[in-house]
Amino acid sequence: MSSPRPAAGKARGIRQTMSDLHIWTGLLAGWILYAMFLTGTVSYFRDELSAWMRPELPVAQPRQEPAQVAQRMVDAMGERHAPGSPQWSIGLPTPRNPAVSAFWRGGPRFKNGVFDAATGNELSARDTRGGDFFYAFHFNLHYVSPMLGRWIVGVCAMFMLVAIVSGVITHKKIFADFFTFRRGKGQRSWLDAHAALSVLGLPFHFMITYSGLVMLMLLYMPWGADMAFKTPPARQALFAQMSALVPAGPPAGVGVPLAPVGDMLRQAESRWGQGKVGRVTVNNPGDATARVVLVQGEDGRVSVSPRYLVFDGTDGRLLQSREDVGPAAETRGVLYALHLGRFGDTAVRWLYFLVSLAGTAMVGTGLVLWTVKRRAKLPDPERPYFGFRLVERLNIAAIAGLSVAMAAFLWGNRLLPRDLPARADWEIHLFFIAWALAAAYAAARPAKRAWVELLWLACGLLALLPALNALATPRGLWRSLAQGDWVYAGFDLTLWALAALHAALALRTARHKPRGKPARTAAARGSRESAA
Repeated sequence: MSSPRPAAGKARGIRQTMSDLHIWTGLLAGWILYAMFLTGTVSYFRDELSAWMRPELPVAQPRQEPAQVAQRMVDAMGERHAPGSPQWSIGLPTPRNPAVSAFWRGGPRFKNGVFDAATGNELSARDTRGGDFFYAFHFNLHYVSPMLGRWIVGVCAMFMLVAIVSGVITHKKIFADFFTFRRGKGQRSWLDAHAALSVLGLPFHFMITYSGLVMLMLLYMPWGADMAFKTPPARQALFAQMSALVPAGPPAGVGVPLAPVGDMLRQAESRWGQGKVGRVTVNNPGDATARVVLVQGEDGRVSVSPRYLVFDGTDGRLLQSREDVGPAAETRGVLYALHLGRFGDTAVRWLYFLVSLAGTAMVGTGLVLWTVKRRAKLPDPERPYFGFRLVERLNIAAIAGLSVAMAAFLWGNRLLPRDLPARADWEIHLFFIAWALAAAYAAARPAKRAWVELLWLACGLLALLPALNALATPRGLWRSLAQGDWVYAGFDLTLWALAALHAALALRTARHKPRGKPARTAAARGSRESAA
């Protein structure tokens, strides 16, 4: 009869241990995780953001035959843009990006440009990283080496995985609590919001975290690959299964005209389907060792494992076909595709965006819950201890400050002079300057005022961006709607929706009245006196 009691006590001990683990792993990595989640969320519309940040590019136009575009671009690269380069890599237009992007070797460094698919002429667009900055930041960070950044991100992602598992164990009624939200209940309301946001996208959050770790598994755990692939040919075979980059090799020094690339592309389309070629790379053009590599695009594919064909650039013969990889590489490719979400159409990308935004809110509410839960227990809430003040200010800087910084990044895209040297870098510098100023402001102001004022600042910056766009470019909202330019129109409308969200958060924060420390009951006082 006494056996159930130890089992119940043991269960409570496990949940308490998991609760502590959940709290501290979430807190210690929470600020970086919030930035990773939010910038990763934005990256699901990376191409659209890049298009908005280059208003000089033409509005989406009817797609042309890919073979003609590829041949036109190869001719233009050889005649005008990069005639002496040993390697060209040409990204063909997609429904989300009507322009042609290309990069080529120009001396010790690569050069790049954006081109008109109809003419092959280079388009004069402002220098910007566009959505690529947020995409790279969410797994590389910035101002640190990519290797260090990925290690930091990987450690935080592991903390996130631990926090997800321990959170499920801790909340024994997590699915029941998903349908419960108690407004105006202080700590209880924050806990309800955190639980609801967690359950809403729990499979998605787990998939994103786990797949992100798998994508960089050879960085974090290289020993298995080192043991299995010891010789250079074996390592080259492993690299071929994970990347479509085919080394150019040394030129022979014998001039031979390049065979028609359009014919090679049509041969690839007969295998993969119309419009499925994503990139054309030409190694050693005009030389006897010329090779043309056609890489299948990632749109519509549930795996990003590389599929490519290698042709002899002198006569157009197919030399190599890489269309299948091993099961381990294919598993990685599927998880990679699930993480990126490039296989989906617009509706799927919006679903990814919204659930990922809920994940961002999950991390944010968890950070805020830590301070809300402990404020009521402070001896003097007006004079908290240093650790509490530090966490509170970091929460403000990480959540409200990041919104200000991202909006400032977009403002810089419209306001910085087009001829400014290193303009793309200065957009990024402006992002971090705004973030640092927001953090300093949060440290200098009372916590509640800092929350409200920075949220209102983010709201104002986001709400006025469409107006700034209409003044600084010929692609304002009304003109975009009239032309059917849904990239620009949708972006402006989304900015207003995000501004409204920040306004709602600012109003709720301003109206919130923190609950004081609960008074002890007479029974509690009596029991303590008797115990004394």
